[in-house]
Amino acid sequence: MTHLIPPEVSRVTDSLQNAGFEAYLVGGCVRDMLRNAKPKDWDVTTNAKPEQIEGLFDHTFYENTYGTVSVVNEDTDDETLKVIEVTPYRLESEYTDNRRPDTVEFSDSLEDDLQRRDFTINAIAYDPQKDTFVDPYQGQKDIKDKTLRTVGDPKDRFNEDALRIMRAVRIHAELGFSIEETTKKGIMDFKGALKDIARERIRDEFTRIIASPNPAEALAVSRETGILDIIIPELTESYGVDQNQAHSFDVWTHLIKSVQHAADKEYSLTVRFAALFHDIGKPATKRWDNKKSDCSFHGHEVVGAKITRKILQRLCFSKEFISRVTTMVRWHMFFSDPEQITLSAVRRLISNIGKENIQEIVNLRICDRIGTGRPKERPYRLRKYQSMIEEAMRDPVSVKSLAVDGNVLLSDLNMAPGPKIGYILHALLEEVLDDPTRNTKEHLLERAKDLLELTEEDLKKLGEKGKEKVEEEDEKALEEIRKKYWVK
Repeated sequence: MTHLIPPEVSRVTDSLQNAGFEAYLVGGCVRDMLRNAKPKDWDVTTNAKPEQIEGLFDHTFYENTYGTVSVVNEDTDDETLKVIEVTPYRLESEYTDNRRPDTVEFSDSLEDDLQRRDFTINAIAYDPQKDTFVDPYQGQKDIKDKTLRTVGDPKDRFNEDALRIMRAVRIHAELGFSIEETTKKGIMDFKGALKDIARERIRDEFTRIIASPNPAEALAVSRETGILDIIIPELTESYGVDQNQAHSFDVWTHLIKSVQHAADKEYSLTVRFAALFHDIGKPATKRWDNKKSDCSFHGHEVVGAKITRKILQRLCFSKEFISRVTTMVRWHMFFSDPEQITLSAVRRLISNIGKENIQEIVNLRICDRIGTGRPKERPYRLRKYQSMIEEAMRDPVSVKSLAVDGNVLLSDLNMAPGPKIGYILHALLEEVLDDPTRNTKEHLLERAKDLLELTEEDLKKLGEKGKEKVEEEDEKALEEIRKKYWVK
């Protein structure tokens, strides 16, 4: 496995071992290499103490109370290799805050260090010089079996650090490893300790879950184990809430299918969170409609936006992110029947959500459709609507695109106000459409001087010809947009 280790990492382990210390790669980097995946970071553990580690390298920093020395590699552009963390073997005391050890004691034993780690797949040490593993908890077998289990008793591990509960679900989502039953029971027994964890830490793990390839399955496990009751109880309220005849699933199933489709399409984090929360207002707005003999959810998008804002604020997301997600939830019910809607209505939607969000909300509509149980992502109606969006957003060909305007002609050429100005501008525009390099103030003013020598009747003919050219160019542009979406 040594061929998988970059030279920047080998230099660190070799320096420690050549100085007479033990040095092992440990944790996620070993796990990833055994999975034939590229490690996102590199961690080294050693029997050297912090001051001994610092003495072996030119550029280090040591800013924590847990013994970790960061060795800086200045000759690489790879972000994963710029800092290699080297930590002495450690023994840890009680975790009275369910997050960090009260005290840290350095050890001379690798086994002491491995037994304090969270999961067996992260408790494997690898000696790159000897090409050997130290694996007291059969982590390699669990990697092969795609099983996630704690090192020792789950109660001990989760009592030490309750964030490991979230980490278990996140690893389940990222790697597709099943959570072993004893470990899952430990999660259920200690989920209440998540209340003691900083909301920012919960946010970071939950974000990685939603950004993973398998958010739906992870969310299902989170609901089953009761984690969601602690961190986002508003989501669990959607479970078992039946919808109207247009939907194949209850609200909960619809939401997790929607967010899973967003993950399958590799849509942005904004779309994924909007997909997860877009119908979260339905439980609160469900009413029975006697006339239709069906239930309704009037105003659920407005209520859902308020609930979404509350959730994201509680988890300490940024104001910008909260604004974008809640805006998408608020407007996800936009009317998109091209047979009945006008370009002005499309422009109002763009105004409401912003140009930067328009493609995102279309992607959300796609996820909503698939989550409802419909087979097609983009039926003709949605493609036609996308075409109308692009038409509404494009800058139409007009005299506004010229390097001069009526005010410039009035001032620089001492022209009098009147129809001549419009004729000249359209004549100039026709020339610019034929040759865009002519669109400079200097050229257009010189050309305008020549046009002033013409009679008003001749100018009018040139102006009309310019308008016809504009209409022709506009039609070509619209034809290309409609062709792009396979619509007429």
